[in-house]
Amino acid sequence: MPLKVLVCDDERHIVRLIQVNLERQGYTVVTAFDGKEGLEKIRSEKPDMVVLDVMMPYMDGFEVLKTIRREPETENLPVIMLTAKAQDKDVFEGYHYGADMYLTKPFNPMELVAFVKRIGKGNDDPGGPKRYDI
Repeated sequence: MPLKVLVCDDERHIVRLIQVNLERQGYTVVTAFDGKEGLEKIRSEKPDMVVLDVMMPYMDGFEVLKTIRREPETENLPVIMLTAKAQDKDVFEGYHYGADMYLTKPFNPMELVAFVKRIGKGNDDPGGPKRYDI
């Protein structure tokens, strides 16, 4: 069964670009366009991984990430942050809250696919994906 990836970003063209590239590699893609909708989709769709923007309406990506890590059902859900927030403090904040990977825009879609593939392999491990605490 292919991995299900939730892509959550308020820029629809970015969501579509990621969706097309992941689907070409055989992934199932679910989409959301703001943080609140992203959390709802995480709870209803039960994705295997999330690609998450930071700057979004209703709830930013850092708040979504903190919520994911607080809830027992999702605390080990792999999350790739994909955002234009590229300052050192933003990257540190992403890892501090539990991001598995932090990529900045503009980005290479195939690089993102490679990271999804690499992190997704951790789902085969009974211990779950590996994270490094900062």
